[in-house]
Amino acid sequence: MIEIYDITKKYGNRTVLDISSLSFSKGETVVIAGPNGSGKSTLLKILAGTLKADSGKLTVGGKVLYLPQQSLPFGMTVRKNILFSIESRTDKEVRCDEILRKLNLKAFEGKNAKTLSGGECQRLALARLLVNDCDFLILDEPSSAADIEGNELIEGAVKEYKEKNGCGVIMTTHSPRQALDLADRIIMLCDGRVAENGSFREILQNPQTEWTKKFISQWSIDFNR
Repeated sequence: MIEIYDITKKYGNRTVLDISSLSFSKGETVVIAGPNGSGKSTLLKILAGTLKADSGKLTVGGKVLYLPQQSLPFGMTVRKNILFSIESRTDKEVRCDEILRKLNLKAFEGKNAKTLSGGECQRLALARLLVNDCDFLILDEPSSAADIEGNELIEGAVKEYKEKNGCGVIMTTHSPRQALDLADRIIMLCDGRVAENGSFREILQNPQTEWTKKFISQWSIDFNR
């Protein structure tokens, strides 16, 4: 489990996070949603341990793998990028081949990773994570640069990884469709504070705050798809 208590973070005089408590369990997918500047990426960085909160307590029970919004490829082939990322194992080549196929990168394996498009780089960055095991997978907008096919590949890979490893997934997305498809629970942030915390359907059908009603009023969700 990951737990935070009384977490605050400021940039200059601006408070970007002020959260009394949140917890995340293995086996669930939690989507963090909210407008730009609401503190989503800052929260993920704190959960991943790449950014320290100004105050409060963070408890992490298990291994975390983190994908930031901007993850640059190494200046080597796509295949070597993935092999370089795999922790000490005897089945490196097998794992590499599996993830190349899963994320449709096999055709690019001999290319220099720096020549890839934005969406291809995003798939490669995810591939470098998914070749290793973890207890919590933390993803910041993992498909923001992807097209429709890329989105489907990324979502499918994340779902399969979670089912296989039993890990928890914590991610941000601006796509309500993606949140509906993936999330067991959604946390909505407004000005660095938790505005809603519950299932996506509950929040969409019965929002507890006026801010949430306004924020989701432009979303069009088909619950029968």
